[in-house]
Amino acid sequence: MLADGGAIVNVTSNSIFQNGLATGFSAYASMKGGLTVLTSYVAKEFSHRRIRVNSVAPGATRTRIGDDAYDKHPEAIQQIVETTALGRLGQANDVGAMIAAVLSDDFRWVTAQHIEASGGARLSVAS
Repeated sequence: MLADGGAIVNVTSNSIFQNGLATGFSAYASMKGGLTVLTSYVAKEFSHRRIRVNSVAPGATRTRIGDDAYDKHPEAIQQIVETTALGRLGQANDVGAMIAAVLSDDFRWVTAQHIEASGGARLSVAS
């Protein structure tokens, strides 16, 4: 149903990267990792139709994930902020803007890529 020359963006997670391993996330990260692999295969399979397929891997983003975990456990936010190069928790519109950009014609020559949108999660932040 997608027109030739279209674009697909799958939303994965930066939990799939080696520097994102955390106890308690194995099922979630495995599912997102599977979606990352699917992105590569579908990009190959749809290439004859000029359909671009990419994935965006958000970092910690203020959403209602985990039954509003960020509202219930605000102390977790500080730890995330301290290890994120841009010094804040992501917002839904940060991820939405990235997805819109990847879907735009500006990314017309990009396919089968996995793009992290995390504000520099888990980078060493200089004091």
